[in-house]
Amino acid sequence: MKNPLLDDKYFIPDVEAHVWSDGRIYLYGSYDIRGARNYCSEEYHVFSSSDMCEWTDHGVSFTFADAEWAADCPYRALYAPDCAERNGNYYLYYCIPDGRCGVAVSKSPWGPFKDIGQIKGMQGIDPAVFIDDDGQAYIYWGQFDGVRSAKLNDNMVTIDPSSVSQPLSVKEHDFHEGSSVKKINGKYVFVYTDTHRHKDVKQGGMATCLGYAVSDSPQTGFEYRGVIIDNYGCDPGTWNNHGSICNFKNQWYVFYHRSTHGCEFSRHVCAEKIEVSDDCFIKEVEMTSGDLVGNKYVPANLACALTGNVRIGGEKPGLVCAEKGDTATYRYVTLENCGRISLNGKGAGVNVYLDGTLLCRVPACGEAVFGKKTGKFTLIFEFTSPSELYGFVFK
Repeated sequence: MKNPLLDDKYFIPDVEAHVWSDGRIYLYGSYDIRGARNYCSEEYHVFSSSDMCEWTDHGVSFTFADAEWAADCPYRALYAPDCAERNGNYYLYYCIPDGRCGVAVSKSPWGPFKDIGQIKGMQGIDPAVFIDDDGQAYIYWGQFDGVRSAKLNDNMVTIDPSSVSQPLSVKEHDFHEGSSVKKINGKYVFVYTDTHRHKDVKQGGMATCLGYAVSDSPQTGFEYRGVIIDNYGCDPGTWNNHGSICNFKNQWYVFYHRSTHGCEFSRHVCAEKIEVSDDCFIKEVEMTSGDLVGNKYVPANLACALTGNVRIGGEKPGLVCAEKGDTATYRYVTLENCGRISLNGKGAGVNVYLDGTLLCRVPACGEAVFGKKTGKFTLIFEFTSPSELYGFVFK
């Protein structure tokens, strides 16, 4: 598995992951446009995999134009979706920027989905659906103290207005947006965008964490437990995060996104392995670049953390706008009896660190020789000159 999960051309944030009856894992998310200075676009794509390594793009699954009832919305975009399966039908829950939510249906998990219409009684972005063991479906939506939960009726299209509740709050949970609920060992685990951290950076805290809360009930009584992952530092312009957790082939993963291009947008989906205890405590994990093999060419855009002005972008999948002293981190890189490193870039000179120890100094777009290394390392490049870096390889 590598991070980002998908090819560089795909910018899929806000992912909800599900494993359906065919045993594949499916990703439902928004669809950003590369380099665009706005959130999301007018379409969704669904991606699936049998191994978390090779992914299939099933094409456009739904578009803004498919929701004729939403034509009066002044800003045409589809925000974070979710999907649920019942009786052989797959229901896609979506929202538009003015906070109205809709639902569409398909016989296939990847669509195309046919619009059913607006869900009455809901006002707020980021719908998420959970079906309990007894068959009762719940839907969650909204931002800040406007977060709400309700029972879905058996038709999966309408809500029971008498069941509407507020499951989380800003005061108790630093809730921002991005609800996602799973049931684990009889407990309800609510994952969401959490603003507990970086309060000195922007008033109220930045929305870069995925936090979680746990309850014995699907709609109330959630106790805050902590952060699962924080994407702060993935890009100099990062602002938000949104994701979910999913068990695939007896391994739990957290799905989240990382910004690129020095902005809040153009977000890539990533995933990390997590451990979930029997009583539903989840240890925080770091962002990684996945399982990289340094003996093979590594695209520079797989950096999981950046400092300074350097950012993922440019015409090639790589790092651009690097200045002296900026750093790029790759966590983790496996080396097999390697004694030389070669860079592919434009003016890129770097100091190379393995697990915090200086390994060598590489001249601009050159090579360096060092004592042979074998093992799994955190690799850090410290740029020594203004440059672009497209990739590297150890030999």
